[in-house]
Amino acid sequence: MLQTTESRGLPLPQAEGEKDGGHDGETPAPTASQELPTEKPGAEREEGTTEPALTRKGARALAAKALARRRAYRRLNRTVAELVQFLLVKDKKKSPITRSEMVKYVIGDLKALFPDIVARAAEHLRYVFGFELKLFDRKHHTYILINKLKPLEEEEEEEDLGGDGPRLGLLMMILGLIYMKGNSAREAQVWDMLRRLGVHPSKNHFLFGYPKRLIMEDFVLQRYLSYRRVPHTNPPEYEFSWGPRSNLEISKMKVLGFVAKLHKKEPQHWPVQYREALADEADRARAKARAEASMRARAAARPGIHFW
Repeated sequence: MLQTTESRGLPLPQAEGEKDGGHDGETPAPTASQELPTEKPGAEREEGTTEPALTRKGARALAAKALARRRAYRRLNRTVAELVQFLLVKDKKKSPITRSEMVKYVIGDLKALFPDIVARAAEHLRYVFGFELKLFDRKHHTYILINKLKPLEEEEEEEDLGGDGPRLGLLMMILGLIYMKGNSAREAQVWDMLRRLGVHPSKNHFLFGYPKRLIMEDFVLQRYLSYRRVPHTNPPEYEFSWGPRSNLEISKMKVLGFVAKLHKKEPQHWPVQYREALADEADRARAKARAEASMRARAAARPGIHFW
């Protein structure tokens, strides 16, 4: 959960219907504006004309440029994800991290994009893992990580997560993916998102242990996530959705705000999810008002205690 100038950040939850842009090696079909003109019935083409060939050549050139942009976008995503993992590993030794190390071991020939890559990695570290990347020594371009414990400001929930910022950040990433995918996400989509973040589900991670075990044995058993088989799938497929505990403790607006921060956009950028989050906020407000009214009614009906 990395974005282009229009959508910044790492590979993040996308709303259902938003496309990633295809796979390497694919040549997308021309759009309506790029479709080749058809000849009018009865029209005779002049001998030796090259206009249709030029049009096809132009369409191929546009397709090649679009494919190159997608490849560059995916490479930038991978570089930011790799830098995040590199910084987390270096932090285990509690030694400062220099700019030259980041360029040498991770960024490489993308050195010209260093400020943008580091800025996006810093956002990811803060909101997902609960760390703040600080410039420790400007003269020698040295950085350190500071553990902020909680990835969201004024976070009060998730006592069972022990105030663990990285675990809470991981849960919020999964909840965000589920919400942006229409309130359910296939198991394969969740594992794919983790891999694109540099977190392999079945490999030991120094922050999460074994991520798949954390998700299945902690998040599911604690009812933050629900896990069920998708009906009528053969071979069987499974999907995640919000668990009852998440529905009680975490609002859809908070999760949408979390996703929006990572993408550097406003929640209104996703109108379908934003309207649903507003409706959820209204439902929560009504439920709270009913509960308070019920408590006041019970208190008023309770007999008073007289001491004389």
